[in-house]
Amino acid sequence: MANLQDVAKTAGVSKTTVSRFLNGSLDLPAQTAEQINSAIRELNYKPNPHARRLSLGRTDTIGLIVPDISTPFFATFVAAVEEEADANGKALALHATLNRHDRELSYIDLVRQGHADGLIFLTNHHGDSSLAARINAAGPCVVVDEDVAEAYVPKLFSDNVQGGRLAGRHLAEAGHRHVLFIGGVDAMISGQRRYQGFTEGMAEVAGDACRIERAVGAYTFDAGRAAARAFVAREATERPTAIFATSDELVIGLYEVLREAGMSVPRDVSVVGFDDVGPLHLFAPAVTAVRQPVRELGKRALRLLLELSSPDEGAKFPREELLPVSLIERASVAPPI
Repeated sequence: MANLQDVAKTAGVSKTTVSRFLNGSLDLPAQTAEQINSAIRELNYKPNPHARRLSLGRTDTIGLIVPDISTPFFATFVAAVEEEADANGKALALHATLNRHDRELSYIDLVRQGHADGLIFLTNHHGDSSLAARINAAGPCVVVDEDVAEAYVPKLFSDNVQGGRLAGRHLAEAGHRHVLFIGGVDAMISGQRRYQGFTEGMAEVAGDACRIERAVGAYTFDAGRAAARAFVAREATERPTAIFATSDELVIGLYEVLREAGMSVPRDVSVVGFDDVGPLHLFAPAVTAVRQPVRELGKRALRLLLELSSPDEGAKFPREELLPVSLIERASVAPPI
């Protein structure tokens, strides 16, 4: 297979001249240009697009770092980023960290070594200063979904406060005054903000009459099961009459244990979920949930990254951009008996 040096030799010019001519950075006399084009045809030379991009200082590849690709939220997000990248002529380099700090640092280093033109970063745990420092040094980057507090890059989140507020209002308007909030910790922006909004929404309707309990934990099936087991183990008269489970995984784990215990939703307890990416409409009963715009998060993250021409320009963007959420009412909420 002919290479660049073969073309240069046949055309009677230098390799650098051929390279610059092909990447459009050099204007040549018509005769010289024809010599090169003739040599290309004669040798059936096929330029290496990856090498050409590197010669122009880019890879046309976007790095995407996510905690997991098996859950509906992250799978949907990745698909949306891939679709938007394709529409913009970009390739996607996907890395799943298993939500481990060491893997996050390792994959960010790949971006710093020039394997991508920019980075979209998601974590599912509290980010520390070492993670923030790596992100700040990685080049163009957008942090999505969960915050990394000391990372000075554009950030894109769903409006978690509004989501919590919608859930709180809905349960309070249905007559619930003793409720259980499941999931998230204050160290994570989603947990802190969803809980803040939830308490505000309940108070807007019920005032001081509301009593909110909180079960702190990860957004996982196991955490949902654990919270449900603790709920079922309580005396019936002491149980909250409604539960706000703040992820699809928590809802699934919760429903599993409630069903095993013979409890009925919403007869025995009302439930509101968060995310609404999984098939909550297929549950029995279908789950009322706050819906995150996950596909739009993915598409907007890619567009926002492409707007960044250099790390320094990050300061020109709003530090934080919020996308609106909505409440999808189904059949899992009823007035307490």
